[in-house]
Amino acid sequence: MKILLTGKNGQVGFELNKKLSILGEVIATDRNNLDLADPDKIRFYVDQVKPDIIINPAAFTAVDKAESEPELAYQINVIAPQVLAEKAAELNIPLVHFSTDYVFDGLKKEPYVEADQINPQSVYGKTKYEGEEKVRAHSKHIILRTSWVFGSHGNNFLKTILRLICHKESLNIVADQRGSPASSSMLADVTFKIIDTALNNKNFNNYGTYHVTNAGETNWYQYADLIANEVIKLNLKIKCKPDHIHPILTSEYPTAALRPLNSRLNTDKLKKTFMLELPHWKSEVKKVLKELI
Repeated sequence: MKILLTGKNGQVGFELNKKLSILGEVIATDRNNLDLADPDKIRFYVDQVKPDIIINPAAFTAVDKAESEPELAYQINVIAPQVLAEKAAELNIPLVHFSTDYVFDGLKKEPYVEADQINPQSVYGKTKYEGEEKVRAHSKHIILRTSWVFGSHGNNFLKTILRLICHKESLNIVADQRGSPASSSMLADVTFKIIDTALNNKNFNNYGTYHVTNAGETNWYQYADLIANEVIKLNLKIKCKPDHIHPILTSEYPTAALRPLNSRLNTDKLKKTFMLELPHWKSEVKKVLKELI
């Protein structure tokens, strides 16, 4: 079986590339051999590979940068998924596509379910939602919405805080945005289970949109506090002790793109459909910190 994977150097793509080789031959790509900003190159590449499944974790994820580079964000987050969906339809193969909590406005009090009203507040969120819609044009699609992704590879909040507490004496961290972190290794495990189920069950028809994050919820301030406390337990010398990490409001930390105040995603549909248990975000953070220190 041939698995075409985009974004092999991204957080999720990196873990998927390691995990999926058990299922078959992984043709893992990055922008050097598959430029997602070039639709013709995408078409040519898929025609050459003739995969049995396409997995697309690649995206323009620089949320603030997207505000000043909307055309490039549109090419990668909308046009590229559209082309991949068209090619998947031609080949009659499944397409697994990753999306984000940014498709919501963050004003709901409860965790978001898959059918909730879409109302993105940023260029990134708008392009990711438009990309979802392009993918839905192909019947054999699975869209995995996730949030607050972290892992030992790539850039993420956990690694940023780890760096900052080693060099700064105090930090101000936003405390009024709530979410459920998602580890890249967990996302790879879940994707593996979904693909294995879809490809080995001739009667599989559970295509559609799913939310996937780790269990539990937090805010950025509590998340940073946990990181600082855990690295102390791991005997890492840090400049910024936990009591020097201070909570602030989103309004005190303005950014180019609006962030959802509520990024929590309800994962019940995923767990029920694929009979999955999702590990708690704290245990995944501790695991990643042990890898990094």
